[in-house]
Amino acid sequence: MVKKNDLCDRLLTFAVDVILYLRSVKNTVETMDIKRQLIKSSTSSGANYEESQGSPTRPDVKTKIGISLKEMRESNYFLQIFNRLQLGDMKKCEYLVKESSELKLILASIINKL
Repeated sequence: MVKKNDLCDRLLTFAVDVILYLRSVKNTVETMDIKRQLIKSSTSSGANYEESQGSPTRPDVKTKIGISLKEMRESNYFLQIFNRLQLGDMKKCEYLVKESSELKLILASIINKL
C-alpha cells in the first residue's frame, strides 16, 4: 500500500514528468490540443488528490479522489495516443503509460476502500 505522502509525491512527479516528456513532442496541428489537455489532466489529478487530503468529510474526500482518478484515466488515454503514434521520447512515454496505469489502480483502490 502506498502511503499518502508517497502518493502525493508520486502524483507530483508524474505531472512534472509529463510536462518534461511533452517538451520532446513536436508541436503540430495534431499534437497541440492533446498536449494542452494532457498537461491539464496530469496536473489536475495530483491537485485534486492534494485537495482531498484537506477535505472535512469522508464523502468530500471520496469525490475529490474520484476526480483525481477521472483525470488520471484521461492522462493515461492521451499518453496511449502519443505512444501509439510514437511521438517524442518513446522510452519516457512508455514509462508514463505504465505509471499512469499504476496510479489509476491505486486511486481506484483508495476509492473502493472509502
